[in-house]
Amino acid sequence: MSNLIAISYPDVATAVAVRDRLSDLQRENLITMEDVAVVERRSDGTITLHQSSGTTGMEADGGAMTDAGVNDAFMSELAGTLEPGTAALFVLVVRSISDKVVPEIQSYGGHVIQTSLSREEEAQLRELLEGAGAR
Repeated sequence: MSNLIAISYPDVATAVAVRDRLSDLQRENLITMEDVAVVERRSDGTITLHQSSGTTGMEADGGAMTDAGVNDAFMSELAGTLEPGTAALFVLVVRSISDKVVPEIQSYGGHVIQTSLSREEEAQLRELLEGAGAR
């Protein structure tokens, strides 16, 4: 079963950097992602979806997220709650070696806005990511 994780970042560049790092980690077999996308709320309030185009093993058209019930409308709706100029990373994770993956993205900070993780797992992820952003 896959887990959906949505994390907001202060700008699209940070969200894209995390997406790219996760793609690197997937190539190292530390994480298996079905899909990953960045949704940006531009300064004028418009929503832009940035799908990954070169991610090995993932559909570039957002098919895996759509199959899991995470469609563009849902991502846009959630992105509508973001402040203008910020972005969110949506990741559909099949498996990960958390003690290897989280430290690799922890320095980017981020705010967990939605997950399908257990309460305990979500709380731990929030603490690690949001605590890093406060430093």
